[in-house]
Parts: sequence; structure tokens; C-alpha cells
Amino acid sequence: MKALAAIAAFPAAAAVIWLLLRTRLAARLGAAPREDRWHERTTPMLGGIGIFAGIVVGFWVAIAADAAPVSRELVAILGGCAILFVAGLLDDLFHLGPVLKLAAQAAAAVLVIGTGLTISGLISNNFLAGVVAFIWLVGMTNAFNLLDNMDGLAATLAGIAALFFAIDAVTVHENHAVLALSIAIAAACAGFLPFNLRPGRSAAVFMGDSGSQVLGFALAALGLTASWKVAGTTVATLLLPILDTTLVTVVRLLDGRPVYQGGRDHASHRLVYHGLSERRALVLLAVISAALGATSLFYAVLDNAWVTLIGVLLTFALLVQFASVLSDVERTTGRLRERGWLGTFIANPRRLVESLVDFALITASFAAAYYLRVQGSGTPYQRHVFLISLAVLLAVRYAAFIPFGLYRGVWRYAGARDAASIVAAVVVSEIVAYLVLEATQAWGTFPRSVFIIDALICTVLVGASRFWERGFVRGVSSLTGRGDRRRTLIVGAGRGGRSLLRELRETPGEQIVGFVDDDQRLARRRLQGVPVLGGTAEIERILSRARPDTVLVTIPDAPRQGLDLVIDACARAEVPCRFVRRETDLDPRVVLGATAK
Repeated sequence: MKALAAIAAFPAAAAVIWLLLRTRLAARLGAAPREDRWHERTTPMLGGIGIFAGIVVGFWVAIAADAAPVSRELVAILGGCAILFVAGLLDDLFHLGPVLKLAAQAAAAVLVIGTGLTISGLISNNFLAGVVAFIWLVGMTNAFNLLDNMDGLAATLAGIAALFFAIDAVTVHENHAVLALSIAIAAACAGFLPFNLRPGRSAAVFMGDSGSQVLGFALAALGLTASWKVAGTTVATLLLPILDTTLVTVVRLLDGRPVYQGGRDHASHRLVYHGLSERRALVLLAVISAALGATSLFYAVLDNAWVTLIGVLLTFALLVQFASVLSDVERTTGRLRERGWLGTFIANPRRLVESLVDFALITASFAAAYYLRVQGSGTPYQRHVFLISLAVLLAVRYAAFIPFGLYRGVWRYAGARDAASIVAAVVVSEIVAYLVLEATQAWGTFPRSVFIIDALICTVLVGASRFWERGFVRGVSSLTGRGDRRRTLIVGAGRGGRSLLRELRETPGEQIVGFVDDDQRLARRRLQGVPVLGGTAEIERILSRARPDTVLVTIPDAPRQGLDLVIDACARAEVPCRFVRRETDLDPRVVLGATAK
């Protein structure tokens, strides 16, 4: 196979780095230790020069060996890589600002898109396809720039992604030029790694922006050459950089820090904070990336739309769980005790179950809405739009459920605010998904009222999945140990009484038999499921009928006459009566029995 000539990138990259380490440039171009970095000594940032040289040498050696014809698209990709290499090298030397770096990334993206590389295979609107391709190229360039935060990480993930692009170019979507460039990228990364990932020793060299930006841009452009045109399954190998960038961006925006500012809040750092060693964190991320590539390649070979959809969306649900685990890790300077890989990934099994249940509920809701509206399976084109819509809807739903707090709640104590969050998350995600599909797909005969029906069904299903625990706990507590529970009558149905009701309901062994309140508007009505049995003037009748074990008065400042009625009636009925006074302005020294010093 002539494309294997691109392996020349390996010795080329290694030789260039080895030679540069023995020049004065190694001292001039170095990364000094910083508080937001883990390296402890000044390290040369020469790896990017070797990586770029290796990619160029490997690709052109393959072309010279007649492995593939030279095309405008691939020359444009190499031209874009050259732009970013020069900009990255200048940034490593002189620290360019974010505006200049973004301008260079935009120029490289425009050069590639100008040759016709867009995602028109997925989006029918050519202008929008170009805009999305631009965002994809610039976004992945910055994703790998941010990913270069731990020895060996960016090069390892880039090499794995390039290998799967190469396998795809041989087995599924044959493309000799893509094969040659993919092999060159993987080989260049392999030539860099021995200098960066050294067991028991610190890195001898970093890749710098001149390497990370080149790798991110080259892989993003490879995604445009073939994989986007066949539904983008191979691009799944790049999901980890996307996840890391999303996590870092959200965290830094919430903290009020610039996104481009360095820090120890990346996925790799959080795995270390979670108890993994740096080496195990790297291996775990590499295994996840390889698994994503292998499964996406399997879907492409199988060529079954339903299996692909279910597999990809289940994978997305697992990644959401992984991101949820990482986002819960406190960014402290200390490190937890070392733990196993599996323990880290499923550290919160409850959230994993919630995300998988949501996958099933969202799918079932949209399928039910579709069949109710279409009254059957519909036409082939309607089913095609249904599959695309379901994929978009699931992705947007998960993206909305996280910020709306649907994976942070303690649902046995769920209340009105939680219900409002569920409704808002479903409605917002429904609208966003519809707008995305409106901009990218031709509806044809697909009924758009499906989305209205789906919003109603999904709200009910997701709400039931969250509130069932509260109802179950309450139902079990009301059925078990009925004879052993203390029957309590609350005097006062105001704010204090309702607050006490909620507290006692969460206390084992308590049963609230009713309220006593003089407000005529509440007479014979129910508050939070508990009846208002009458006023203080009827206290004797209420005690004889309700047979409470204790009476709690939550209105100690009420008129004395009414309180005397309650106290006297309780005394005659031999029912203990206690006053509940809630004060928030007490001196802590008085409460704790401390004396002033």
C-alpha cells in the first residue's frame, strides 16, 4: 500500500525535535513553570515544529510515491495548517493576544471552506453549511489547544483519531489522499510522544500552540473531507476534545474567568483530583477515545440507521454521565487517594441511571408523539426526518437538562421549583431543537405539530420520573407502621404551620392528622393534603374526633383567649400541648450556652 509511505512522518518529526533540543532555540522557546500548570521546570516548546514538519514530509513523501493524487482540498488543508503553525509559533515566542490567534484560525478556516469543504451533506442550506463548517474548524482548533494540558494527552488523542480516519479511508469511505494525510498525522504524533511522555521523568519538550492548533485543525478538516458526508460517525473520535472544551468553557464562564486563560480545570485534571494518577488518567481518556472510534466504525460498517442511532445516543448519554461526574469534582490543590478507572467513571451511579432513563423517556415520548400524529409509521421520508429529529432532540435535551439542574436534584424532596425547572428544560430544549431542524432540514410532509405533542408527553414522563420517589417514599411511610406513629395536630395553618408540616413529614414516625386555624377562608379545606378541621373555638370537638397524641402550637403570638382555649382543652383531654417558637435572631452564644470572654 503506497500510502504507508506517509510513515516517513515518524522519523522526520523525531529527528527535527532531537536536533532542535540541541540548539539555542531550546533555551529561547521555553514554557516556564506557572501556578496554573503542573510542570516544575522550564520546558522547550519545540514539539509543534517537529509535528508540523513530520506531517508535511509524510504527506508529500506519500504523494511522491504515487499514493494519491494532489487535490485542491488537501493542499488547502496543509495551507491552513501552515497558517496556524506560523501563528502558533509566534504565539509561543511573543504571546499573541486572543484576537490575533482567532484571526489566524479564521483565515485557515476560510481557506479550506473556499475549496468547497463544508457539511452540505447534512445541512441543505449552503450558507448555513459553510457557517457551521467554519465554527467546526475554529472550535476544534481551540479544543486541541485547550486539550494540551497534560503530558502526552493531545498527541495521544490526535493520533488515535487520525488512525481511525485512516481505517475509515481504507474500509468504508475509500479515499487515498485522506489515508495518506491521516497516516502522516498519526506518525508525526508518534514521533513526538517519546520526547513528551517519558515514564518516571518529566517531559523533555512540549508541542506548544504551534503543534496543538495544527493537530486540531487538521483533524477537523479531515472530518469535512469525507465523514460529514456520511453522517459524521467517524468524527465521534473527536468527542473527548469537544467534551473537555465544553466543560472548561462552562466552568470558566460561571467563575467569571476568560475562556482562553489557562487553568487546572480540564477533564484530565479532574480525573487526577478524583484519585487517578496522571498516567491512569491519560490511559482512561485514550481508551474512551479508542472505544468511540471503534464503535463509530462498527456503525458505519453495519450500515443500519436504527442501530447507529441507538448506539450513538446511548454513547452520548454515557458521556453526559462522565461529564456530570467530572463537573462535581472540587478543584482543590490536594489529590484524593488513587482509585480504579471504573470507580471513577461510575462514581455516581444514580446519575448514570437518570441519564439512561432520560434517554428511554425522551425516545419513547417523541416516538409516541410521532405515531399519534401520523397514525402509523409514515412514509420513508417522514421516518428519515423522525430519526434526524430524534437525534437532535436528544442532544439538545441533555444539553438543557444539565444547566436546569435535572441531574443535581434530591428528588425525594422535590417541590414546585423542581417542577418548574422540568417544564422549562423540556420547553426550551423543544424550541431549540425545532429551530435547529428548521434551519437545517427540509420538512416535506413531516407534521411539525409532533413537537407540540412531544413537549406535553415528555414533560409528564420526565416529571413522573423525578417525582415518583417523593410519592413513593410518602406512600410507603403512610402505609407502614401506622399503629406506631405519633399523631400530631398543628394549631396554626400559616407559614410556620406549613413549614412544620413539611419538616414532620420527613421525620419517621410522625403523622399529621390536621390543622386548627381561625381563618374562615380555610375552614373545611385542605393544605398540602392535610385538612383544616376547624378553629380554636371547636378545639374540644376536634380533639375528640382526631384523637391526636400531641398538639403543636405554631402561633404563640395569637390572641391569648384562643390560646387559653387550646391549652385548657388539651389539659382536659390529657393530650400534651407544646408551643413551637421559631426565632432566627438569637445570639449563638445563648443558644450554645457559651459565655462571653
